[in-house]
Amino acid sequence: MSWFSTVVGGVFGFLLGGPLGAILGASVGHQFGKGLTGIESGETFNPGDQHRVQMAFFTATFSVMGHIAKADGRVSPEEILLANRIMNQMALTSEMRASAINLFQQGKQADFPLDAVLAQFYRECSRRTDLLRKFLEIQLKEAFADGILTVSEEMLLLHICSHLRISRFDYERLKIQLQAQQRFQGRGSYTRKTPQKTSLQDAYSVLGLTPSASKAEVKRAYRRLMSQNHPDKLVAKGLSEEMMRLAKEKTQKISKAYETIQKAG
Repeated sequence: MSWFSTVVGGVFGFLLGGPLGAILGASVGHQFGKGLTGIESGETFNPGDQHRVQMAFFTATFSVMGHIAKADGRVSPEEILLANRIMNQMALTSEMRASAINLFQQGKQADFPLDAVLAQFYRECSRRTDLLRKFLEIQLKEAFADGILTVSEEMLLLHICSHLRISRFDYERLKIQLQAQQRFQGRGSYTRKTPQKTSLQDAYSVLGLTPSASKAEVKRAYRRLMSQNHPDKLVAKGLSEEMMRLAKEKTQKISKAYETIQKAG
């Protein structure tokens, strides 16, 4: 069951606290009012508890997406479309979708407390490096939504990495993999118009490799990425059912890239 079906309304701020609690409470309080549903009155979640981690991830993800979209001074239709596509992929309920949109809008505001949000998000999820990586991946997708990564967007992404203790090397590797995934996924009916060599190169890039990689290196990279992005593993680390759907899509891309390399070999 979704964490959103467990607790509602102004109680979010009480359970999560800090800037994330304030932002999430503001995004849902007007819809549900204050109260508790599905938990005993007086029950709270301690730092690191699964529900608390899920609330932090959801709140930080969509509010920071709004901040990324506004980084260059203008939110493009493509950036809005990407945010909506992620909501669709997550199959959000109408209530969750309304809250996600509200969070996105809050992130666009000039007074959005980015550093405070990132600091609290890191405290809640610092032991869950896979969740931090998934968060950064979503923010990269938002930055790439209009096909151009501006200087201001990249500076903001690197600022986020600094707060989340993500190295520049890991950032660059994830950026290359994401670009390759987008090209690889976009083949579809255009496959015949694109040289096979380029598609194969993208398949290697999805795995973080070059075509010179050995079969053993390909297998190791495939297993590592599948382990990092496996939905069951991420759920155990606190990812919600809604976010798990995004992880499932990622594993499908990894599997497709691996199969492409295997067939070419």
